[in-house]
Formats: sequence, structure tokens, C-alpha cells
Amino acid sequence: MSPPRRGRDRRARILPAPSGRPRVTGEPPRTAVIGGGIAGLAAATGLAERGVRVTLYEREPGLGGRLAGWPVELSDGSSATMSRGFHAFFRQYYNLRGLLRRADPGLSALTGLPDYPLQHSGGLRDSFARVPRTPPWSALGFAALSPTFGWRDLARMNPRAALPLLDVRVPDVYEQLDGISAAELLSRIRFPEAAHHLAFEVFSRSFFADPRRLSAAEMVLMFHIYFLGSSEGLLFDVPDEPFPQALWEPLGGYLAGHGAELRTACAVESVEPGPDGGFTVAAADGRQDCDAVVLALDTGGLRELVGRSPRLGNERWRERIARLRTAPPFLVTRLWLDRPVAAGRPGFLGTSGYGPLDNVSVLDRWEGEAARWAARTGGSVVELHAYAVDPAADRKAEEKRLLAELHRVYPETGDAKTVDVRHEWRADCPLFPVGGYPDRPTVHTPDPALVVAGDLVRTGLPVALMERAATSGFLASNALLERWGVRGQTLWTVPEKGRTALLRALAGRLG
Repeated sequence: MSPPRRGRDRRARILPAPSGRPRVTGEPPRTAVIGGGIAGLAAATGLAERGVRVTLYEREPGLGGRLAGWPVELSDGSSATMSRGFHAFFRQYYNLRGLLRRADPGLSALTGLPDYPLQHSGGLRDSFARVPRTPPWSALGFAALSPTFGWRDLARMNPRAALPLLDVRVPDVYEQLDGISAAELLSRIRFPEAAHHLAFEVFSRSFFADPRRLSAAEMVLMFHIYFLGSSEGLLFDVPDEPFPQALWEPLGGYLAGHGAELRTACAVESVEPGPDGGFTVAAADGRQDCDAVVLALDTGGLRELVGRSPRLGNERWRERIARLRTAPPFLVTRLWLDRPVAAGRPGFLGTSGYGPLDNVSVLDRWEGEAARWAARTGGSVVELHAYAVDPAADRKAEEKRLLAELHRVYPETGDAKTVDVRHEWRADCPLFPVGGYPDRPTVHTPDPALVVAGDLVRTGLPVALMERAATSGFLASNALLERWGVRGQTLWTVPEKGRTALLRALAGRLG
């Protein structure tokens, strides 16, 4: 994998590829990759590029996993692509970007948004556009520029409780902080309440979890990745067309060109170890024998497949998989409106204090398909997200509440007529609960020919969200390639410890 390009933090950490032959020789081993999301695509890419025969199974009709898209027909007769909602491609996502470069070397399908604004219902508003990107000025600049931090607030903070933020190391951060919630840590630090809700809650909500239920270690790791561990900051890119057209169809073509067999709309029913090694994969379209398996499923899919495959792994490993849980439900509402939102509205806005509403995207600001629909009709395409919804909530009522909050945030939408609307309710993101780190699977399993990948996986590296999925996928392919004496992929992460020696020394002295 080539190094991260323009804008890369020059002190990013390099994980050299395991040594070995450049490609497999002789009869190539066959590997089943189960799951066609980011993790599965990364694993399949790492293997297929080295000559391994790869069969990728995906139960949905298209690739992309939780970033998949599918065609819909709107009530005005036009066609559109629906998805599970907005995702930010941060510039610290070195390995995910490396994966996308396979089919798009210049990352021409990604376009940058100029800001990451946050708005509180009380009137406070934050922006990351003017925040310095070089640590420690990134964190200090955020505090200085944010209206949520005043001199009195800074004086009230507990510096000793804040020390874990200054020198984050993996897995040490989990040993230190996995036993408390993100909300409790912020309370100990005595962050200003406004900053708690407007800024740091963004990190916990990005895990689709209530900060009172999320491990503090995950939130602190995010702080490290974006503030004190890298120089890319919190600005991000987005695909300029829907996910399938911009990302997954080109990458699927790249994989097929390397001999991978892509079986979409094909669920795997079970995986059984063979008596002399290898596995038999039983899928909707038949059975296949293979030499190795990559389990690259979401939390529920992994738990269910392992439950249907009673001979996989060992008892202790299977018990840990069975204890994995998903985050609470989330709602994505996409609206095709008959008129535009106000000209000054950003492409993306994070929100706090607006009931269930967590963010608003104006898709026609940056997505080509939405922009063409808006230009043709004179309307706009707006998307709303609500994370960590109470599982017992009335869904119709929540959908109405979300729309009402949009009218509070962007009042001009109150007079707009809805040409069409789509609601997506999902509950398949991994939950990282307080004390849950020991149960999370690692890439390796009790069987060296069986590996796991996904954003739920413990990697021992400072990565999260989509970047954890991509990194774990390449780690899974590296683990198998190393068994076969073949060179794997070079990987990149933000530094494994705080970038600033003075802050690290302070943390060590006072900690």
C-alpha cells in the first residue's frame, strides 16, 4: 500500500508489511470472505492482489455493508439512490483511503466540505474550519475559539482527570478507562456543560451510542485521533455521488479484475471446519470448500453465524462472540423538498439540544445525484439523523419529532412541501459498552485459518469507525498471507502515543 498522500501527518505510524514472497506460488489457496462491507472488501483486496482465490459473500444485493445504497423510485417518477445515511471520510483514514485508491488513485470521487459546524439549540455554534490542525495547537485552538469554553470554565476543570487525554496509547487506554462511561469521564474533568453537549458528545454519538453507556476509552481514543495524535484535524471529505456509484462498483470491478468472485444477494448459512483442515461454507447458492475464512460481518451477523456454526473456534471464543451487543436503533430520514433550503446552509451540520436530531445534511450541496434532482425541480434533498433512539420509542412519533426539529433548525423548511420521504430504521452498529473491551474479538481466533474483521474488532491500534473496519480487514488478510509465506500490506495509523513530548511528560509526571 502506498503511503498516505497530500496532507498526511509526516509523523504517522508505519506498520511494515509481513515479509514473504510477492505472490502465492503453485496452487493458490481459496479463501471465503463473508461480508461485503469495508472490512470484507479490504480483506478480499489484500488477498486477491497476492494471487489468493477469493470468494466474497454478501447477503445484500450490493457491496458496501452499512455504506451500501439501493435504487428507489420517487413519487415524482424520478430515480434516486437511498442509503443508510451520511458518513464522513476523515483525512486520518489512511488505510480506508488506500483501499479506495485501488479503483480511484486520485480519490477523485471524494470532495471536501469546508467546515464541520456544530449548533446548540441555546444559540452556541462551533466550527472546526479555523481550528489549527497541528497538535497541541489543535486542542488549544479549539478551546480558545469555542464559545463553550470561558476562562472561568477552564479554571474549574480538573487537570488530573484530563491527563488521559494527553498521552493516549493502545491498549493502555482500555485498561485505564474501559471501566467508566464517556459521560462520567467528562464529569470528572468538569468540562463545561455546553462543551460536553456541543462538542464531545459528537464523538460518542458517532458510535451511535448514549455517552452514559459508551466506554470512556473509545471517546478518549477519538480525541487522540482527531486532536492530539494527528495533523489532519476534524475536516473531512464526502463522496460526490451515492456510495455504490462513487465507491463500491469501481472497487468491485477492481476485485473482479484480480480474479475475486463476488456473490452478492447470497447469505452464508454456516461455516464448518473440515476434518483435515479447511472449511465448508454453506451459502444460499450451495456449498464451497475453502482453505481459510474471513468473518467480516456486523455484530449481529457475526453472532448469528457463529451460533449456527457450532464447531467454529472453541467454547471460550464462542461465548465471547455470543455476548457481543449492538448499539441502540438509529433513524435516517431523507426528504425531497419542493424548494431549496436557505443559501447559507452548510452541507453538514451537527446539532445538540434539538430533541432526537443529531445532524442535518443538505445532500444537494455536495452529492451529484441530489444536486441534479434539485436543479431540475427547484427543490432540495435533506437528510436527518437520530442516534441512540430508545428501542421502545414509537417510530412514527420519532419520525414526526425529527421533522419538527428540522423546522426549528432550518425554519424555511416549515413551508416546504415534501415530494417524497424515506425513513431507515437500523440497529446493527457495534456497541462498545463500559467494561466490554475484553469480550471484543481480535483478528486472530483459536483457528489460525479463521480470522475476523470489522469495526467491532480489537486491533491494538489507534483506529476507529470506518478506519478500524478497513485496517482490520487488511490485518486479517496479512494474518493469512503470513501463514502462506506471502508478503502482506503495509499499513498506516496516527501515532500510537501523544504527538507532543511536553504533554506526554506532563501526563507521566502527574499521572
